[in-house]
Amino acid sequence: MEDETISEVARAETPRGELVLRRRSREGAPAVLELRANGVFVMDTLETGSEIEMASLALDLVPDPRAVVVGGLGLGFTAQRVLADPRVERVRVVEIDEPLIGWMRDGTIPHGPALLADRRLEVLNADISMAVAEARSTYDLMLLDVDNGPGYLVHESNAELYQPEFLQRCRALLDPDGVLVVWSAARAPVLLQHIEQVFGEAAEIRYDVLLQDRPEQYFLYSARAGRAGPDQHA
Repeated sequence: MEDETISEVARAETPRGELVLRRRSREGAPAVLELRANGVFVMDTLETGSEIEMASLALDLVPDPRAVVVGGLGLGFTAQRVLADPRVERVRVVEIDEPLIGWMRDGTIPHGPALLADRRLEVLNADISMAVAEARSTYDLMLLDVDNGPGYLVHESNAELYQPEFLQRCRALLDPDGVLVVWSAARAPVLLQHIEQVFGEAAEIRYDVLLQDRPEQYFLYSARAGRAGPDQHA
């Protein structure tokens, strides 16, 4: 962007590669924080509509979302929107990259300390597949936003998160009226089929956002645990 200055705020090497937080600034406009993983843009603090809209649409699907688990911390806007719902009593965010949690906690990401101070919020540093396998409680809503969807993976190891085996483990963690919502940067018909295979029925929700004045379409895939798949029992 014209007259824009970019500076590095923080950098970390993780087992999955490089994580970088950058600041973009230009005269007369608030500074923007941008998160990149292995050189790939992940998100920033300017265009937060995707994260907020995902949480809003998901919360509308659940009559009583008291307990919510979110796969992926990002810059915290999904968790922030979930916590803004007065029905929510407990939120667990699972984030694999420890440096990102640290940047939120120590104020490198300025809005982080206030978010993490909410007593309803727990941030767990773990791989989402491990966290799901070891979970000891159930949830009313599970939001998975750990990558860009099965067709645009930042980390190839996340491919398993869109497969029936993992989706079945997610279903087992949901209360009977609980809902699973998976975010994707593009239409993912195979993911829809996998969710239908596990849950028996699934929905594709398309929503529009503006990114730097450019219209984009994202997709949510949702299913309710109470609906049994072909080989499952309700």
